[in-house]
Amino acid sequence: MAKKQHLDVRGKTTVITGAASGMGADIARELERRGARLALLDRNAEGLAALASELQGTGHTTHAVDLTDDDAVFALAAEIEAAHPHIQSLITCAGSSMLGSIEQLTMAEMRWLMDVNLWGTVNITQALLPAMRRQPAAHITHLVSIYGLAAPAGRIPYAMSKYAVRGFTESLRHELEDSRVTVGAIYPAGVKTGIILHGRYAAALDPAIAQRAAAAQAAMYHTEPADAALRIVEATIARRPRTMVGREARLVDVLTRITPTRYWGAMRKPLRAAIDTTTPIA
Repeated sequence: MAKKQHLDVRGKTTVITGAASGMGADIARELERRGARLALLDRNAEGLAALASELQGTGHTTHAVDLTDDDAVFALAAEIEAAHPHIQSLITCAGSSMLGSIEQLTMAEMRWLMDVNLWGTVNITQALLPAMRRQPAAHITHLVSIYGLAAPAGRIPYAMSKYAVRGFTESLRHELEDSRVTVGAIYPAGVKTGIILHGRYAAALDPAIAQRAAAAQAAMYHTEPADAALRIVEATIARRPRTMVGREARLVDVLTRITPTRYWGAMRKPLRAAIDTTTPIA
């Protein structure tokens, strides 16, 4: 198979979901430094406006949208295409987390997270794919997670959604292998964003216990968002199919290959406090 040409992002458009904060915002900053035009999507209109006022380039657009609303997403795709004739890349960063054990969670809570993390990734990809197919070269980057490699206790809905995004990404890559559109998955670990601290938790869970577990998880994060954004942008430009971000992701990738049924034995102790959603606050 011939090597895929790298993307030249200057003057071309990258669409970023979850752009108002966290990884999405840092990816936007990194791409703007490289001369890209940006279509920034998020449900947080105020956050989008704040980011847009910070960016110095021209031709950027912001779009407030709820990615769980399929009709709104497909309508928005036409709006984005009208403003951006050269949609060269899509980076899906939108997502949330959910704390709680299977006994604590409701079906509605788990379905909500699947809507955000999985279907919000699928619908924007499907909506923009026709426009990307018209480009000489294009790339789709989906942010998965270390928990799309290994599924911890206490994170069932999050792991389900991320394994599903991984499966969607890999299947889509195979479907498009003879096209000009390539597809890649990013597996971040330990990035210091606010996703876990600002994520949701089961309604049945004591808020103080949820905060304790979230803080324990956040304390394990070591990678700066700007460093992760650099890796993600470079992976997109190089059109890489699989990229690990953070030492923990590389370790877990190896661990799950070596012992796919026993990796939890090595992960249980480091994650003990982060998965504890039952022990009362002293």
